[in-house]
Formats: sequence, C-alpha cells, structure tokens
Amino acid sequence: MSQRTGRPGSEVHVPAPGGGRLWAARDGSGSPVVLLHGSGMDSRLWDAVLPELARHHDVIRYDARGLGRSTEPERPFDDVEDLRAVLDHFALASAALVGLSMGGETALDFALAHPGRVTALALVGASVSGHDWPASPGTTAYAEARRRGDAAALAELELSVWAAMGRTAPGGELIAAMVEENTARRIVSERYLAGAPERSAESRLGEVGAPTLVLHGDRDHPEISAIAERLAADIPGARGHLVPAADHYLPLRTPERLTELLLAHLS
Repeated sequence: MSQRTGRPGSEVHVPAPGGGRLWAARDGSGSPVVLLHGSGMDSRLWDAVLPELARHHDVIRYDARGLGRSTEPERPFDDVEDLRAVLDHFALASAALVGLSMGGETALDFALAHPGRVTALALVGASVSGHDWPASPGTTAYAEARRRGDAAALAELELSVWAAMGRTAPGGELIAAMVEENTARRIVSERYLAGAPERSAESRLGEVGAPTLVLHGDRDHPEISAIAERLAADIPGARGHLVPAADHYLPLRTPERLTELLLAHLS
C-alpha cells in the first residue's frame, strides 16, 4: 500500500485502475471518511456538508470515473476497484463510507467485497445492485435518452425527476450546474462501467457487518424510498431515517440536518 499522499485541504489525481486519473481532495483530521456522489453529479454534491464534517474527521471526496474533474474512461472500468484505488492511494487500511445514490450502491458493493476495510456505512438515497426497478414512463424515457446519447434530454429528466424541488430550493443552482456539466460525460462513463450488472447486493444484505445508517428525503423518488426501507430492514442493526424537505439531492437541500445525522453515526 502506498504512503500517505497529500495534506489536509490538498487536491490530488489518483491513478485509476487501467488508466486515467481520479480527482480527489482531502480535508480535516480524525477518523477517515470517504464521500461518494451519485451518477451524473460530482464531488461538489458535498460542498455544504464538508466544512463541519472535516472539523471532526479526515474527509476524502473524489469525482467518479469520467465525471467532474476525473478523466473519461477509454476502456471498461469497475467503480468498486476505483474506490479501492482511492483508499490505497491515501494509505487507508479502512474508512467509513458515505454514499449517495450510485455512490451508495458502490459503497455497499465495496463493503460486501472488502468487509475489513469499511468501519461504517451511511447510505443516502442509495440505489442497490441487483434491484429490479419497475417499469415506468420515467425509467423508459431515461433508457431511451441514454440509448440515443441525448445529453439535453437526460439532463432535463434528471432535474425534473430527481431534483423535483427545483432551482429555487436550497442548492438548486449548484444542482443544475452539476447536472448540465456532467450529463454528456455521464453517458460516456456509463457505457464503460463494468462489474455492477454482475453484482447483487440486494440478495446479500444480511452479510453486511458495518454499522449502517440509511437516509432518504421525503421528496425523493418513490422507488428510492422502497429501497431505503429494504436496506434498513435487511442490513443487520441498520437504522433508517426519513429527512424532511429533501429530494434526491439531500446533501445540498438539508446539509445541516444531514451533517448532524452523519456526525452522530460516525462518532
């Protein structure tokens, strides 16, 4: 494993498995926590949570492959292996993982693959590998926009379905900027994403050993609510919490409440 790289507040580019670079930053001191954002977003998702969290923890956040400031993939990649590369780069034998949506799915898959490296899990509006999403006009439109490579249509769907509280709600402008800047890159990245289709964390939730907090917003997608209920019920000892006044972009909608819940869980 590599030596500790970077200083608190530093930005680095982590070599990604198979080529490319993952943008990452490290802030604060204390027990390590890694923040993972969702699909079509980047690490700015955590901007409003980071300052207080870093007062108590060694916080690492990174842009997933092909998103934000990370390089676009040129060959198939595995997001679980990317997370392992981040931990190894910072010489972290283990860490708490906080993931939203796709980031929560990655964190859960990693916890099942490498249980000794995860001290705690916080799953925020998380998806889960192996889940069979019911057909709906929204999922059909999403699939069609991806198939066509229609970035404009996909961005519009992302904002209307997942950021339902709109631009005038807290964090709205940053949410719109992230989505609009990342949608074309997301289409490329998702075409190269490997590993997830073969995984099924949903059928293995009883094997999760890390202390787990499951959070979702009261205005999130109904299927995210259903997944959250399943995670809280089937992960041993997991605690579930519904956060009011938040859609899928919970860290930017209600950062103070989220930070409070995370600090209590990670203490």
